[in-house]
Amino acid sequence: MEFSTPETAPGNLIRLAGLRIPAVTGTTGWLGKLTAVTEAVEQNESALVWSPNFSTGVAVFRRLALAAAELLRDEKEYGAWAWEIHHDQKKDAPSGTLLHLVETLKNAGFRREIDVSSSRAGRHPGTHEIGFDSAADTITLRHTARSREGFARGALRSAQWIMGKTGVHTFEEVLFGVK
Repeated sequence: MEFSTPETAPGNLIRLAGLRIPAVTGTTGWLGKLTAVTEAVEQNESALVWSPNFSTGVAVFRRLALAAAELLRDEKEYGAWAWEIHHDQKKDAPSGTLLHLVETLKNAGFRREIDVSSSRAGRHPGTHEIGFDSAADTITLRHTARSREGFARGALRSAQWIMGKTGVHTFEEVLFGVK
């Protein structure tokens, strides 16, 4: 399990790959180095599962947001927003999960501006919201974590799944069997 910082995660993952130790990482903010990490994993025939979020609910939520963005990408009257709230000790804003959701909307072909905002307060474990709005109606998709238990379960599931495999994988592969 590698849950550290954006500055140390790539080096940690490359070292683990060199030792052929399968890894699971939920650290965000390092994906600019994913190519180097992938090369190390492949050269050493090691294995990695990465995700900005290991919640099964968030993975399903991302797929729902993808479907909504695909359905609305050509509906010019709809604008979009992405918002999240987390506890006041969370270091990144917006969160890696929210950035992944926004990238999902863009990859679905939603080319209009997406307003992105974050809030930090209290001890909130995390809520993510994707919305589409027009003069006629509003569509809101929301996922709220009640605790960190779901994240831990997903990471453990990924650690069990990766044993005996090689290559770089995502949590969605663990859940849904697709890249």
